Amino acid sequence: MKPPTLLVLAAGLGSRYGGIKQMDPVGPDGEFVLDYSLYDAWRAGFRSVVQVVRQEIEGPLREHLGDALDGRLEVAYVQQRLDDLPEGWSVPAGRTKPWGTGHAVRAARGVIDGPFAVINADDFYGAGAYREVARFLGAADYDGGSCCMVAYRLGNTLSDHGSVARGICRRDAQGLLMEVAERTCIERTETGARYRLDDGSWEALRGDEPASLNFWGFPGGIFRALEGLFVEFLEARGDDPVAEFFIPTALDALIRRGRCRTVMLNTDEHWFGMTYAEDRALVVRRVAELTRAGRYPAPLWG
Repeated sequence: MKPPTLLVLAAGLGSRYGGIKQMDPVGPDGEFVLDYSLYDAWRAGFRSVVQVVRQEIEGPLREHLGDALDGRLEVAYVQQRLDDLPEGWSVPAGRTKPWGTGHAVRAARGVIDGPFAVINADDFYGAGAYREVARFLGAADYDGGSCCMVAYRLGNTLSDHGSVARGICRRDAQGLLMEVAERTCIERTETGARYRLDDGSWEALRGDEPASLNFWGFPGGIFRALEGLFVEFLEARGDDPVAEFFIPTALDALIRRGRCRTVMLNTDEHWFGMTYAEDRALVVRRVAELTRAGRYPAPLWG
């Protein structure tokens, strides 16, 4: 069976971070978080990567990676463009930001033809998570239709410097994802966490809920389903200049309609990421600790 592809979402604007966080050096030799993700994916058995980027960062990203991936990962780039819309649709007046993670995945529909995993470029997921997804997608009995999602403990995914967006999940007795609710404003509290409702009020969370960090495993056929759901999104919210088409929301719709079987994969790995500029110091420290412990070589691609 052909090894799965890694799809990296690297087109985010980094508005909360205040810069291009997916290209901010955090490793001892100038490595990005993305470098460690690619390294972990390669060690887990991935052999190709597709990076979804904005036009202005494609060149610098190509230059940074250079020959590092030669002989390890085949690399392709696709751009997430505002005007990449289904036939009959156009960008509404006032729309300047990307259409969201679901639209970013859709951008790769012409270059991926088999099972693939999806990650964010600025999130450190841990080597074990890549092994779990690679094992799921590469299993001899993989039916070519099931999805998977890596679940993290919510409290281990929060920033101390502001709110974050997470998909809060529920699973059934068989470990299948029953529901994923995208919460775009979650913050830590003394007793766990809370999220803000549309009316401005807050709902409490325990902090141990399984959370999605956009680490998914998909069959190639998911693109057809995403296309239909994206059209539904445009019909309902296409005139809203800031509305986004999220992967968790799309998967939740497919699950509710009985069109998607999604296995929740557990991991003991600790996530860390670059949501806010203040998060960078923690990321640098954690990467240095992992390097000193021998989990990663220095330089990484040496």
